[in-house]
Amino acid sequence: MSGASRVPPPVNEPVLSHAPGTPERAILKAKLAELSAHELDIPLIIGGDEVRTGRTSRAVMPHDHGHVLATWQMAGPEEVLRAIQAAKDAWSEWSRVEWEDRASVFLRAADLLATTWRATLNASTMLAQSKTVHQAEIDSACELIDFFRFNAWFAERVYADQPISGPGVWNRSEYRPLEGFVFAVTPFNFTSIAGNLWAAPALMGNVVLWKPSSAAVYSGYQLMRLLEAAGLPPGVVNFLPGDPKVITRALIDHPDFAGLHYTGSTSVFQGLWKTTAGNLNGYRSYPRIVGETGGKDFIVAHASADPDALRTAIVRGGFEYQGQKCSAASRIYVPEGLWGEMGQLLVDEVDSLKMGDVADFRNFMGAVITEDAFKEQAGYIERARRARGVEILAGGQVDGSKGWFVRPTLIRAEDARYESMCEEIFGPVVSLHIYPDGAWEETLKLMDATSPYALTGAVFAHDRAAVRQAMDRLRYTAGNFYVNDKPTGAVVGQQPFGGSRASGTNDKAGSGMNLLRWVSARSIKETFLPATDYRYPFMREK
Repeated sequence: MSGASRVPPPVNEPVLSHAPGTPERAILKAKLAELSAHELDIPLIIGGDEVRTGRTSRAVMPHDHGHVLATWQMAGPEEVLRAIQAAKDAWSEWSRVEWEDRASVFLRAADLLATTWRATLNASTMLAQSKTVHQAEIDSACELIDFFRFNAWFAERVYADQPISGPGVWNRSEYRPLEGFVFAVTPFNFTSIAGNLWAAPALMGNVVLWKPSSAAVYSGYQLMRLLEAAGLPPGVVNFLPGDPKVITRALIDHPDFAGLHYTGSTSVFQGLWKTTAGNLNGYRSYPRIVGETGGKDFIVAHASADPDALRTAIVRGGFEYQGQKCSAASRIYVPEGLWGEMGQLLVDEVDSLKMGDVADFRNFMGAVITEDAFKEQAGYIERARRARGVEILAGGQVDGSKGWFVRPTLIRAEDARYESMCEEIFGPVVSLHIYPDGAWEETLKLMDATSPYALTGAVFAHDRAAVRQAMDRLRYTAGNFYVNDKPTGAVVGQQPFGGSRASGTNDKAGSGMNLLRWVSARSIKETFLPATDYRYPFMREK
């Protein structure tokens, strides 16, 4: 290939408003009606072939769990082995394809998603994952488009990073795909994350076996169809919904297991890491392990904080998408004086939030994802209702009769180490601790020691010294730290996302740092006039 290729400079995809009277609103409404009216039969996709096993499960609407959207096939050990072989067959060619040709597939996918596929992915995410139109738009459209476009641009920069060369020598770095396959395990809560976890390794020349969350098979299948339409060759990504234990056992024990790209629970990730460590002697190479897990994300307010901005950040950061974001604000620290100024307004606003069917665009929230999640969150609420020194200030009602609905709930805890202040709940349950006005420094110290997680956090203050103090004392409590803004909504290319401690490996999705994990560099030295005599000058006699 002649010349130096340049990826078109990426620009973050504009968020469509879907306001009344806009064309995108009418198109999306029609797509919601269309998808709701037809039940899909979703196969496995292995080597480009549709595979049906006869073992099935159902995709339902969380906000109307009697409404079946699809019946989907479940992979077993036989299908996993078939997928491994399909991936190995695809690797021999895909790993040698010019990076520009691989990038073009994802750039085309981005353009398709920005236009003709936008309503399909948004509607699928709304129906199957109970996201409002705005939450779907910023996720399954904008962020996924950004991942595809920015990753291609970051890849260009990775490949362009070359070493210096001395006289008579040409040094080069070759960024090879990993030997073997990458196992992508993706969550229900972000369609964009589900896409990026396999797209990033595939862009760098790897082949992938993808196990989507059982609660997001519906949108995952639409993603596979999108990439097929964009020209992704068969076998590069293999779609394997099913029992996670069955699939994982067959994959992670295989000698060609080369990497894990994971987003999900902390306990599962730690278990996968331990299993991988136990299998090291049997692998062709040391597997790359990249994971983002949980969070107990915070907002801390200084006495100088703007009460209106703080209130809005708590509502949006804690309750958008039912709090089912790894980055969602889950523990709040407010000084007594400021609470007296804005507390009742916050309670009233939380109680006023509308929830229901996400096809009704007037709703701010939908339902939580599954019955198990519903029961877990109901348990936290019930224990808080009985606990001493704990008060439910807003919400506290649950109703699972038609959909898995949990009212946005605000819990005040006198003890800053009460369970809901420390444990990840992953739902619309936000806990609040009101600290004495003079205890700013003590509160920062308390926050650093409260949770094992370190994903996102925010400080609200007008006092610049307080901002600087919070940034210093809380330096390792969050991989994404926000000043006077909610701790959610990281934008690709602007705020690379990831955390450390128990929150993951902090490999920063939405940046070149993540792509580097999916290549194995080879240093090449070419000497133009090699030595022809073993003797060195120091060996000569005078």
